[in-house]
Amino acid sequence: MLDCAQHYRPGMNSRCFVIIASLSLVVAGCASSDADEAATTPAATESPVATGAPSATEEPPATDAPTATQAPAETTVVTEMPPETSPSTEQPDDVAVYDFTAIDPIVADFVDERGLNGAGLVIVDADDGVVHEDYWGEFSAERVSLVASSSKMITAGVLLALQDEGLLDIDAPISEVAEWGVGNPDITPAQLISNSSGLVGLFPNPAFLPYICQYIADGTLQECGAAIFETTDDDRDVIAPDSEFRYGGAQWQVAGAVAEAASGQSWAELIDEIYVGPCELEALAFNNHFGQFSSGFDYPAEFGGDPSTLVETDNPNLEGGAYVTTGDYAKLLLMHLRGGMCGDNQVLSQSALDAMHGDRIADAYDGSAGDATGYGMGWWIDRETGLISDGGAYGSQPWLDLEDGYGVYLVIEADSGTGNELAALLEDVVDDAINTAT
Repeated sequence: MLDCAQHYRPGMNSRCFVIIASLSLVVAGCASSDADEAATTPAATESPVATGAPSATEEPPATDAPTATQAPAETTVVTEMPPETSPSTEQPDDVAVYDFTAIDPIVADFVDERGLNGAGLVIVDADDGVVHEDYWGEFSAERVSLVASSSKMITAGVLLALQDEGLLDIDAPISEVAEWGVGNPDITPAQLISNSSGLVGLFPNPAFLPYICQYIADGTLQECGAAIFETTDDDRDVIAPDSEFRYGGAQWQVAGAVAEAASGQSWAELIDEIYVGPCELEALAFNNHFGQFSSGFDYPAEFGGDPSTLVETDNPNLEGGAYVTTGDYAKLLLMHLRGGMCGDNQVLSQSALDAMHGDRIADAYDGSAGDATGYGMGWWIDRETGLISDGGAYGSQPWLDLEDGYGVYLVIEADSGTGNELAALLEDVVDDAINTAT
């Protein structure tokens, strides 16, 4: 086995072995697969059952969830949220009437039966904004949760925003914006954020030693990106870009380093400038919680919805390190439905959204991410239903129905299999309510 200190900066060695000893945490937080026993996804996916995307053959993290608190009474339809939490404070005058009364008993019973600490659900419509929201147990619109791989669509959007600004060409070699890009001269940013770079993904070895810096809060994102791209210890394992779908891993860390190099800004500054300010978000940020909590396969209960429990870092984990409120994530989904607009602010162009939502791996190399499953840039694509999703290992389940113009954000703090199961119970209920609105 390679020694950790052989590859990385002084001071990393002790934390390196903590990471290796906690492979379960690495798999859980970055790209562990969804857990439905009846599902058919290849190992390395986190796509939700709710979108019809397959689940993984490798079991995701189990969780010792706390005892559930009492679920709230059945709520009436919410057509408008207070300005501080609503994805859109300006609602049309002719808002449709929706009936979501079937949702509460499903979620309340599920939370109680599984002993979860709660759940949050927000449904957004391209025309009507927030059309329903409900919370159970400890959850509210302001609840801050770690969302694991539901971070990916957020990360991909940063690179597309930089392309909108003319600072980055996602189809040009990385060496055009970063000196260390010559380490893999044929790889482009588009390949990184479509899991098609040819670099080693999360499986079968999530703690691949040459890339271990992606899980460590020490150092900087630039140092980590350069280390990943310049190492020769991965030479036997790297393949040609756009030749195989390899989910997750260090390619996302490199993508963040590319964004910093192209913009001259830190990742935190980019998140604030692209998302937080224009969308008036409460708490969206990235950190690197892997190795900071000894939670194993479980959602790190030590986090407790409090970002101050995390050490400050200049090396956030880009594929699985986001934390965000329930209301904030819903705002981002609504932005994806409204041509990239947050209120009067253009966050992403429609062409950027089309690139993210499209099945890039099919177009680029006839690739597949599983049975009837494609992948865009940060989004799983269900090739049968057209739904897109970005599920996370801790149970967050965002999905969009672009044809019908609505999106759903379901969040729990458990594991992807549990989140998948609940999402599957809700998918048809939500779709029926949307399509029968009057």
